[in-house]
Amino acid sequence: SQGLCRALEQDHAKLQMAKETVEQRTQELRKEGELLHKNLEQQMSLNRHEERSCQMLPALPEKKMVFKGLVTNKEDTNKLMLTPLIRYPLLGGSALITFEKAEVAQRIIELKEHMVELSYGEELEELDRCRVRVQAAPVDILLPSALEMRLTQNSRSILVSDLPSLGISEEALLDKLELFFSKTKNGGGEVESREFLDNSGQVVLTFVQDGVAELLIAKGHIQVSVGKGKHKLKISPCMSGDITNLQLQPSRCPRTVLLSGIPDVLGEEPMRDALEIHFQKASRGGGEVDTLAYVPAGRQGVAVFMEDAG
Repeated sequence: SQGLCRALEQDHAKLQMAKETVEQRTQELRKEGELLHKNLEQQMSLNRHEERSCQMLPALPEKKMVFKGLVTNKEDTNKLMLTPLIRYPLLGGSALITFEKAEVAQRIIELKEHMVELSYGEELEELDRCRVRVQAAPVDILLPSALEMRLTQNSRSILVSDLPSLGISEEALLDKLELFFSKTKNGGGEVESREFLDNSGQVVLTFVQDGVAELLIAKGHIQVSVGKGKHKLKISPCMSGDITNLQLQPSRCPRTVLLSGIPDVLGEEPMRDALEIHFQKASRGGGEVDTLAYVPAGRQGVAVFMEDAG
């Protein structure tokens, strides 16, 4: 009878362990189901939001385009073209030199070290001549290779474009626009903020109350009394973009060389002239210099790289 009891106790313990295992797995499956349901709701909400944002795209301000003679495939017509504008930190005691030809830059980099004569144009004995040793290296920067953005619409803001050229300051034009759009008879309301978008000639107006922007956007255009006459302005949704995916790849500047280890023994202008003279000499492996930026020791600078049109 004792053996039977022990066997029953062991079976009971096994059943209890199995029960606990099943309950634990049930809880895990329940949590996974809740997580999947939550993710599904978020995805559906995101899809509805993106669909609503995409529906607003045709109302964006028109941009004047110039055909450059480039024919592309039909599937490429909806791609966004980015123009790189890279800011490159330049430490003190260094310089960036851009040559007209890439092969000259490559030669300078391969030589690595250069003895730069600082007393050009002066009749000096060999012992009196001053030289400095500088190092040459390639310039590598990161460029975007893939970019994904999510557009969202600000429900209380409008984008005002097709603004007239009145010969007045931006602040004065903002005042006139705020005055016009703050009046309810013009379909507006109290303006919370106004902003001139850089290099676009467009203004963003944000209203205090909901619904004002939506009614103005529905009109598409509006006649505004600015200055001595009336002007037809375009009203569009105010869209903002969030970067959801950005991939970068290293890119080497083919015509630019980084010079480092430049001692602070000359003024900024004389040192820049000495460097340019040295690296223009074919006998030193150089060639025609396009641009040269020099930052003396103890200071810092920022070089801006743009797309090479050549």
